[in-house]
Amino acid sequence: MFVKSILLFLLLFTTSAYSQFHELGVFLGGSNYIGDIGTDRYIDPNSPAFGLVYKWNVTDRYSFRGGFTFTKLTETEYNNSDINRFRRSYKVDNAIQEATLGIEFNFWEFNLHNSEFNITPYLFYGISYFRYNQFYVVPDGQFNPPIYNNYGKEEKIALPFTLGVKLNPNPLFILGFELGARYTFTDNLDGSNPENEYANELNYKFGNIANNDWYIFMGFTISFTFGDLPCYCKE
Repeated sequence: MFVKSILLFLLLFTTSAYSQFHELGVFLGGSNYIGDIGTDRYIDPNSPAFGLVYKWNVTDRYSFRGGFTFTKLTETEYNNSDINRFRRSYKVDNAIQEATLGIEFNFWEFNLHNSEFNITPYLFYGISYFRYNQFYVVPDGQFNPPIYNNYGKEEKIALPFTLGVKLNPNPLFILGFELGARYTFTDNLDGSNPENEYANELNYKFGNIANNDWYIFMGFTISFTFGDLPCYCKE
């Protein structure tokens, strides 16, 4: 399914790339996870993240945006003010591959062909489809590290919300900085609520199984513009 989402993105890209103004670039930054293991800090990038970003600028106020992002969510409980979690000493080490589609809305007009300096805050929202590792945790006594049993991969939907600011020093490229959150439809990025064949194994569950997990991206984007003049620009 993840491969199918990539092929769909490429199809949308090739069918629209001849008539509008576009951006293609990269995302470089960090990620962190929010769930039942580790600290209670919501924004704490501790693992590298990188990706590809494509934008189809329909007007100077909004764009259709897609992309792929790759990271490894990591977390330990040693840097924690909760003494119970510190003693438990669980960890998270989960690779994430994500495909995202949605709409980016500019708070101010952002004319890509304007030779003058432009800057605007923006908001992105849409839908994400991501792949992750499934595992469960088995405690192994008070003085032994827990055992992590991986039982395959799973794919789920997430809801992305991103707030950022971008500027274009010239019409050829655009720089941005953004903070994005993903609300996932799973509570097992950390092994706290096993799914599928282990869903009924209550001995493997821990934490608040009523709350799903989140993950965060924070970093920079740089994209290069190409394509014909869109209809909102005056020649």
